[in-house]
Amino acid sequence: MLDRFGPKRVMIFGIVLTGFGFILMSQMQSLWHFYASVLLLALGMSFGTFIVFVATVGNWFVRRRARAFSTLMTFSAVGAVVLPLLVWIIDTYGWRPALFGIGVGFWILGFPVALMMRRRPEDYGQLPDGDAELRVADGNGGSHRPVREISIGVREVLRLRAFWQISIAVSVGQLVSSTNLFHLPALVEYEIGAWLAATAAGAVAIGDILGRVSIGFIGDRFDKKMLLTLSFLVQMLGVGALALINHEFLGIEWGLIPLPIFVLGFGLGFGASIPLRLAILADYFGRRSYGSVVGIASSVSAIFGTVGPLFVGLMYDFTDSYRPAYAIMALMMLIAIPMTMTLESQTRVAAKVRQAARSRVRRMAIRRGG
Repeated sequence: MLDRFGPKRVMIFGIVLTGFGFILMSQMQSLWHFYASVLLLALGMSFGTFIVFVATVGNWFVRRRARAFSTLMTFSAVGAVVLPLLVWIIDTYGWRPALFGIGVGFWILGFPVALMMRRRPEDYGQLPDGDAELRVADGNGGSHRPVREISIGVREVLRLRAFWQISIAVSVGQLVSSTNLFHLPALVEYEIGAWLAATAAGAVAIGDILGRVSIGFIGDRFDKKMLLTLSFLVQMLGVGALALINHEFLGIEWGLIPLPIFVLGFGLGFGASIPLRLAILADYFGRRSYGSVVGIASSVSAIFGTVGPLFVGLMYDFTDSYRPAYAIMALMMLIAIPMTMTLESQTRVAAKVRQAARSRVRRMAIRRGG
């Protein structure tokens, strides 16, 4: 729908649904009301928030794409700072007025933002990044050079191995990060005091923000594929450290040594991967069907993100401990690292697409001649 109707219409539709979803939730009287409002919120936020912003930013930036996504995703994470205010509103006025106010607030803030959304700079006589000609960095921090931008349709994208490598790799990272709601009970189980456990679990968000911000400075200067691989490696170290806290492994009593590694590694690795994964999708497959590509990749990640908490919960039920689940999570991150390291170059992917297109043209010509 983004590729067909543009971000403005899609976002307005999503904002309407999201506002109604919160208002409906504020008035619920039975369980089915809750499910109905959550369904409405899921649809509304899908149409009105993340994918709309990502697709629009991806269309307006090429040379500074990583910096743009880093800025967008950093502000998304910083939004969590209003949580104490939200808790105070709920404690003071109750959850029903709070949800009702959030729904109205979505309309007040969302509609003006939606009206400012624009699909592509070319529609307004401009080029991405405000350039006079389409340019791209050389990938090594050197000068910028003119480039023939890659343009691949969504059907062609789905036939490419590179797309599924990227999607599965980032989905494994999403699976691991989706288990963050178990961090606090896991730390408490590891015999860490409640105050320190809460501080450590909350500090993961700081690492997340630092990861998103740092990519804004280096993401356009270095190979994004290698940076994404490095972010997965850091995330793997973080989740592996969580399983080692106050635990004996390889004849070593690790104590609290892994705690700071977990706090920085888990948040930093995942935070850095978010703008990188979005920028890589645009770099590899272009802007032609970027909204559809992001939507499909996000759907794959959502499936993995649903499995993560279920897996950790089931493992805890069977083993009465969070350690086995997080140890397995660390091993699962090993899947993502070679998948990103072995990605074909953007040039090779584009060449394959052009070769496939020429083959289709020749087959059509042969059929017509026959």
